[in-house]
Amino acid sequence: MVYNIAIYLYLMGVAIASLFSKKVKRMWRGERATFGVLKEKVDPTAKYVWFHAASLGEFEQGRPIIERFRERHPEYKILLTFFSPSGYEVRKNYEGADIICYLPLDTPINALRFLRLVRPVMAFFIKYEFWYNYLHILKHRGVPTYSVSSIFRKEQIFFKWYARHYANVLRCFTHFYVQNEESRQLLSKLGITEVTITGDTRFDRVLQIKEQSKQLPIVASFVGQTDKVFVAGSSWEPDEDIFITYFNKHPQWKMVIAPHVISESHLQQIIEKVDGKVVRYTQTTEEEAAQARVLIIDCFGLLSSIYHYGQVSYVGGGFGVGIHNVLEAAVWHIPVIFGPNNQRFAEARGLITAEGGFEIRSFEDFASLMDKFDADSEALERAGLQAGTFVASKSGATHKILNDVGL
Repeated sequence: MVYNIAIYLYLMGVAIASLFSKKVKRMWRGERATFGVLKEKVDPTAKYVWFHAASLGEFEQGRPIIERFRERHPEYKILLTFFSPSGYEVRKNYEGADIICYLPLDTPINALRFLRLVRPVMAFFIKYEFWYNYLHILKHRGVPTYSVSSIFRKEQIFFKWYARHYANVLRCFTHFYVQNEESRQLLSKLGITEVTITGDTRFDRVLQIKEQSKQLPIVASFVGQTDKVFVAGSSWEPDEDIFITYFNKHPQWKMVIAPHVISESHLQQIIEKVDGKVVRYTQTTEEEAAQARVLIIDCFGLLSSIYHYGQVSYVGGGFGVGIHNVLEAAVWHIPVIFGPNNQRFAEARGLITAEGGFEIRSFEDFASLMDKFDADSEALERAGLQAGTFVASKSGATHKILNDVGL
């Protein structure tokens, strides 16, 4: 079978790449260790529900379902698997699951070994991940299997004439809980009708994060009494060149920068570009932060709470890899600015339509928008209200999914 040949070729490629890449090596070692982990930790008398997330983003998307499920049904144990090190390494100590491990690559042998060890009574795949062998075995064994927060586009391989055979993998799911009508229609063209539009569980997750947000004394001292605070999250150099240039000319604003890449060279690069007193979060005090004009966040895990302190937010990536999480900012009722590479992100397009999100393509676009917010407090407040209302209006997918499944 072509799929299995491709998987074995991919496996060879991963083995070779692991010799040169630390990230790939972690994944390669993690996958090979999985069977040992399962033999040691699986309780043969327990009933396991399996949740799979490709990476960290998908995990955060599925997290509300995992935690709501655990609250409602403590009689089940939860197995959580990742494909990418960026998910596993960050969440390997997550307390919401009983077993956390890598998912071995989808060879027929791996899939059989894995499912013989775990024997899940139910499986949830978050957003993407359509592993042919795992899914066919689950279907053959009659295990209810759900795709949640999934989204489909006509460009995907399933909808190409030459991939009709591979598209049969979609028939292995018991039910799809999709984000939008387009996804439902595309699946319908393949004859798949067990589909419900529930929206995206990420909206539930950011509301959950907001409730659990941290108080950050250093950030609070930095902000002080000013009502002109700009927060840039997950920024890259092209983003920084735009907003730093603007704020160097507008000293009435304070600026928090949480770059996507926290390397010493990148942090120094930012510091050299900024006019005025700059402090780094891990190297400052409350007293010193209060005197600064720019605060650089040189650690991870704080950004979702930091947006709370701003009046305007900027989410990076839109001039390169694609924008990062705009919902973490919007949930705090502040307008969100981002670059043009946002077409594949439904939440960003929705924010634009709701007039709580704003696309910029140049420094001139950014300056014009910021000048408007600076001069018109009502326009700023209105945009923030629209952003927060948009997030709240899209919540509830977790409740819909679990109720429909009957859990």
